[in-house]
Amino acid sequence: MTRGFLILILFLVSGCIHIDLLPGGGKLHEVTLSGEGEDKVLLIDISGMLTTGKSSGILEEPSLPARIKEELTKAEKDEHVKAIVLRINTPGGSVTASDLVYHELKVFKKKRSVPVIASIMDLGTSGGYYIAMAADHIFAHPSTITGSIGVIMVTMNAEGLLEKVGVQPAAIVSGPKKAMGSPFRPMNDEERAIFQGAIDHLYEQFLAVVEEGRPGLSKEHIRTLADGRIFTADIARDQGLVDNIGYLDEALDLAKKEAKLEAAKVVTYTRGGGTQQNIYSQFDPPQIEPIRFPQVDTHSLFKVLTGGTPQMLYMWMP
Repeated sequence: MTRGFLILILFLVSGCIHIDLLPGGGKLHEVTLSGEGEDKVLLIDISGMLTTGKSSGILEEPSLPARIKEELTKAEKDEHVKAIVLRINTPGGSVTASDLVYHELKVFKKKRSVPVIASIMDLGTSGGYYIAMAADHIFAHPSTITGSIGVIMVTMNAEGLLEKVGVQPAAIVSGPKKAMGSPFRPMNDEERAIFQGAIDHLYEQFLAVVEEGRPGLSKEHIRTLADGRIFTADIARDQGLVDNIGYLDEALDLAKKEAKLEAAKVVTYTRGGGTQQNIYSQFDPPQIEPIRFPQVDTHSLFKVLTGGTPQMLYMWMP
């Protein structure tokens, strides 16, 4: 064993050097992306599908709402965090995940009176736009697609498939509506009306959030825009859905200006030993999962039989 290796072991044991062998886990660490000084602008990344589920990789990571809350809690305790920029790049996702992230941002703003700027990248549609409503100012990248204000429920009717493979599902229920939305039979008019009522309620909630987040828009104008359509950046700006068209560094500059900072570091939070060299590091592309119809095989059939629960989403699903 060499002398250098022994010295390294001593440093590790004493805690002078920390090597995280599992970069996906552990506590949050602050990483400086650019700038200098004591004051900070925190860059928070909101990318990919909005879900309350944990990551399914080798290393267990917290759900999106849990991560955002953890980052905001850390920022709340740091008096040098003077502004926040949300880097949004998502088609949306579950209603609950969208609302939880929005709620945590609103709670943070009540506790810390700092400017929050949203910067929408490729996509900021549906749930992504819902979250942006917590910001004081919204930038859209020149190539941004945003909007898609509304709710969609995803379900399927696998009755024909089951007949082809000779499967006859049976459900014993306590009431006639207990199995509504089942993939084993068509939805009747009364059941459809019940689901429509739930969707309409969630839609009104979305509209209320947009109304609060865009006080310059009338209720009537918001409703004309909230038919599910998407908007390019220029149209979104012209219709009042976003404030400016610009790049992420411009959003960071505005955050500094709104916080009245002459100099500040741009920082982000990460876990383990991962490095983030600039404002675009670990920039995840948004994922839009296609609706896949089940194939006739044992595994796929099992998924139909056990996972046919309808989902209500704030999400753009072309």
